[in-house]
Formats: sequence, C-alpha cells, structure tokens
Amino acid sequence: MTQSTQTTGSMREYWRRNVGYMAVLLAIWATVSYGCGIVFVEPLNAVTVGGFPLGFWFAQQGSIFVFVVLIFVYYLLMLRLDRKYDVHE
Repeated sequence: MTQSTQTTGSMREYWRRNVGYMAVLLAIWATVSYGCGIVFVEPLNAVTVGGFPLGFWFAQQGSIFVFVVLIFVYYLLMLRLDRKYDVHE
C-alpha cells in the first residue's frame, strides 16, 4: 500500500468516526429535546425545579443545557480523534 493510499484510507476512517460522533450526539440532543420536552412532559411535570415543572424546564432550558454539554463532549472527542490520526494543530 502506498503512502497516498494509506493517508486516504486513514482520512476516510477519520471522517467516518467524526460523522459518527456528530450523529450520535445530535441523536442524543434530539431525544432529550423531543422526548423530555414533548413526549414525556406529563410524567416530568410531576417534579418541580425552582418552582417550575420539570417538563416545562426541559422544553425551555434543559435541551439548551444538554446541547452545550454535548458541544463540550464533541470537543473532547475530537481532540482525542485528531491526536489519534495526527491531524491536530
């Protein structure tokens, strides 16, 4: 296998893993946003946070907080992936 072929295969694997990370993290965010804010809102509303029903909280702020946490998780995953494939700056 030539150096160019190795590099091309390595970059394909890098991008495959990168897209996989994005797909999983966005699926988690969609599940939390849709599931907690709409589907499971009634059971969650039995619990209150700061005087507000938990279902309302997830619909208004919780999904945004989860999204910010997922951005941080993506950052950490990409640092590790970049180092593994030697594409870090």
